Amino acid sequence: MAVGTITKVSGPLVTASGLQGAKINEICKVSEKGLIGEIIELNNDVASIQVYEETAGVGPGEPVETTGAPLSVELAPGLLTEMFDGIQRPLDTFMKQTDSDFIERGTEINPLDRQKEWTFVPKKSVGDQVAPGDIIGVVQETKAIEHRVMVPNDVTGTIKDIQSGNYTITETVCVVDTDEGERKVALMQKWPIRTPRPYKNKVTPGEPLITGQRVIDTFFPVAKGGTAAVPGPFGAGKTIIQHQIAKWADVDIVVYVGCGERGNEMKDVIDEFPELIDPVTGESLMQRTVLIANTSNMPVSAREASIYTGMTIAEYYKDMGYNVAIMADSTSRWAEALREMSGRLQEIPGDEGYPAYLGSRIAEYYERAGKFSVLGEGEREGSITAIGAVSPAGGDVSEPVTQNTLRIVKVFWDLDASLSQKRHFPAISWTESYSLYDDQLKEYMDSVLGANWSKMVDKAMALLQEESRLDEIVQLVGVDALSQKDRITMNTARSLRQDYLQQDAFDDVDTFTSRTKQFRLLRNILDFHKKTQEAVQLGSYYNEIMEGTTQLREQIARSKYISEDDIDQLDTIYNDIDQTVQEIVEKGGMD
Repeated sequence: MAVGTITKVSGPLVTASGLQGAKINEICKVSEKGLIGEIIELNNDVASIQVYEETAGVGPGEPVETTGAPLSVELAPGLLTEMFDGIQRPLDTFMKQTDSDFIERGTEINPLDRQKEWTFVPKKSVGDQVAPGDIIGVVQETKAIEHRVMVPNDVTGTIKDIQSGNYTITETVCVVDTDEGERKVALMQKWPIRTPRPYKNKVTPGEPLITGQRVIDTFFPVAKGGTAAVPGPFGAGKTIIQHQIAKWADVDIVVYVGCGERGNEMKDVIDEFPELIDPVTGESLMQRTVLIANTSNMPVSAREASIYTGMTIAEYYKDMGYNVAIMADSTSRWAEALREMSGRLQEIPGDEGYPAYLGSRIAEYYERAGKFSVLGEGEREGSITAIGAVSPAGGDVSEPVTQNTLRIVKVFWDLDASLSQKRHFPAISWTESYSLYDDQLKEYMDSVLGANWSKMVDKAMALLQEESRLDEIVQLVGVDALSQKDRITMNTARSLRQDYLQQDAFDDVDTFTSRTKQFRLLRNILDFHKKTQEAVQLGSYYNEIMEGTTQLREQIARSKYISEDDIDQLDTIYNDIDQTVQEIVEKGGMD
């Protein structure tokens, strides 16, 4: 450890001299108050320290002491259901111990409960050979999630002692004989947040993350282990989309990181998630969720650390073999923290004042996502799906944070302000968005559904694109100038937009749609289009078809409000389409 003296204070950036032997990313205790800081620049014995607490009242001459350790998180049973700030300070515990709604400076509280005992069940025996990543036992962390206790990454040897029982996270549950001597293994590990956890190899993602949001799952799917970005202007629905994915995506663990957004958005998460029932486990959604809360009124520097804290926790559960989704809301606020610290360091700025290394920092974060063959015996796989909201000013996606993000991620959900103004949610543009996983995931869906899903999706997208072309003609010369077939196309595209893509996050039924229901909804709309186009070819008129299918079209429009338990009703509607249109054709022939 080294002890130095503060020479300058500039907001969250503190400069200190006399820190001989200090290292980059080492944690320091700053000033008499013991504020938490991290060394981000070193020049001989002069260190620039990013302080994670308010520095008001701190001045030159006060002491700085290094701790010898990098900024790390505690990984153990007790992470789930908790809410931390950007450097893993437990906010509920802070409030109870300080009797304050605000984080009091210099207060030291362990991230995880040291007193609570967990029931450890061994999966290995004395004499077994173990290596990094091997599962030596399990703890039932919540009713929904079994916590798998793994051998730390620097331990290889033979188990000398292991016993079942109740243990705190710091007590020894296993003793391993290694070449360097005995190593005691506890339920808790520590890991530096800026260092990715090791793995055997990265696997190409091939299975879709089912979110229950039709526009995403149908047109712009993301793979388990994939990356996605959601840019959009204020009020376009970025946060709601992330909330929906966190609630409904078919993953085992959710890590939700609020890195600088408004406090009311995190409040919605805190209020809603405990009340939501996980459809898989029947328990509260919080039983498999970790919240990292850094709102816009919290220290700027803590925002910068928050996404690394969240990603490290996600990697830990991935190493157990779980599928994890991590939501970052929003990476723009995180980038603004980078910009502020870069400015205070007087670095040469890049585009719009952001640091020149912005792109590489964004890449470092998203590259820690993926599908992995993890360390340990057997063929255990886990995945991390990273979904980041971006908040460009005025919805301008040409700004640096959005552009650097789009160079890395493979799915782009572009939020359209005009759609949100029309109250069309999710306001994901079907003309500007894309998914680079589309082809491989369509093949997967074709095999799972046992149907030609990919052709249906292509047909639906073609109809929406055709509508854009026809709409220009309508605006110039009116709808009467369109042919009968084109008017049918316009009607079908409107049905796709309003009855399929538009989805109500606050409706108990429409908030989530399974892939089976999505298939049947889309099949009915496209079959109605096909049958009515055939009717036109056989001599029926557009007005006749519309008048004769009023009730049928109403049924199709209301289909999305049919519950998952009653989706067989969609097959009844499907059968009615052919019969109803056939009657119109026959009636027209008799007339």
